[in-house]
Amino acid sequence: MTIDSSWKQQAVSADDAVKHVKSGDRVFVHGASATPTPLLDAMCRRGDLENVTLYHLHTSGHCAYAEPHLAGRFFSVSLFIGSHLRTPIAEGRADFMPVFLSEIPRLFGSQAIPLDVALLQLSPPNTHGDCTLGTSVDAALAAAWHSKKVIAEINAQMPRTLGHSVFPLQRVAAFTASDRPLAEMPPAESGPVEARIGELVAGLVEDGSCLQLGIGAIPDAVLARLGDKRDLGIHTEMFSDGLIPLVENGVITNRRKKVHAGRSVVSFVTGTKKLFDFVHDNQQVEFHPCDRTNDTALIGKNDKVVAINSAIEIDLSGQVCADSMGHRIYSGIGGQMDFIRGAARSEGGKPIIALPSTAAGGKVSRIVMQLKDGAGVVTTRGHVQWVVTEYGAVNLHGKTLRERAERLISIAHPDFRAELKKQFAGVRHFTLP
Repeated sequence: MTIDSSWKQQAVSADDAVKHVKSGDRVFVHGASATPTPLLDAMCRRGDLENVTLYHLHTSGHCAYAEPHLAGRFFSVSLFIGSHLRTPIAEGRADFMPVFLSEIPRLFGSQAIPLDVALLQLSPPNTHGDCTLGTSVDAALAAAWHSKKVIAEINAQMPRTLGHSVFPLQRVAAFTASDRPLAEMPPAESGPVEARIGELVAGLVEDGSCLQLGIGAIPDAVLARLGDKRDLGIHTEMFSDGLIPLVENGVITNRRKKVHAGRSVVSFVTGTKKLFDFVHDNQQVEFHPCDRTNDTALIGKNDKVVAINSAIEIDLSGQVCADSMGHRIYSGIGGQMDFIRGAARSEGGKPIIALPSTAAGGKVSRIVMQLKDGAGVVTTRGHVQWVVTEYGAVNLHGKTLRERAERLISIAHPDFRAELKKQFAGVRHFTLP
């Protein structure tokens, strides 16, 4: 079967494409660098829509649908929060759903969240009429297959990604054609604190390890310090530009992996055009839905899985808050617990929580006696193992409350150690040395 370039003749304007959305619809929105901005903008221009609920992970660009003047017409439900939705959620104009990333596809497939429409950004079709979900497969594949209608932006600059990323053009009810750069996320700036944490975490990575890591200054700092390792593998929910030099220099080979050997496995990517060019038609990179990349049992089948995740704060018992600052929702659960548990099940695996010891310019300790009121426990104290700050790396696995407190205080900022010991003694009636 072949298809010629006449597919472009089927394209309509974004305004015409979103005419398929009706009042009361439940709509999935493709996220990260794959956010279909022209479709979202066109939908928000419509004056006749009311009570439309949007389900999405973090989206890129301006979130017009969350503007105060559109309240009552569009209501955003974040499954993982981007920075633009923090204020609307705090003000009650939007909402957040706590959920493991691995479980989101099932919400759509089981009709626990029945979807009327999926708004996607796709790569152009190949000669067989198959588009791909490009930079973000994650929960988008399940949303596409289980929604009643798919409306797409087919972007000439969206990379064609391999693995389980295909979606046929014939399943698209309407689409608009574009040729625009994808939303980019430049590498985060790294200072001496991030550099030291990166050095300590890199020291825990052995030859043949299989890595999961996210985006930001600390993951980038870790990647920059892995150049002397051998035969590393990648099985992660996402990666960014920092991975590319390790592939080009032969550090990442995926040779020792037991699951998807020889391939870097990912659910979505976000970064710069260099990254988008890297994953385009790259047979060494496989994109899969997040219920596969984040499947705890599957993760644990690879040996030496090193899962590197972040935290907002951690208490002296080991409870990790990673999604909120007190009651204010900041990000989401994401895949942290999926990979923390998966790495723990891996032979020789190391689940790692890495965070600076302080916040607010050194005025606030991130290691605390107790989490703030309203703080969400993303990783429980029963699951936490390695914790790393710029002052050291400690393993809490198999340690008592006293031993945990002593170890965590040893990697807290020196300015807060005495007070933390005092607070611990007041609660646990035991004085730490």
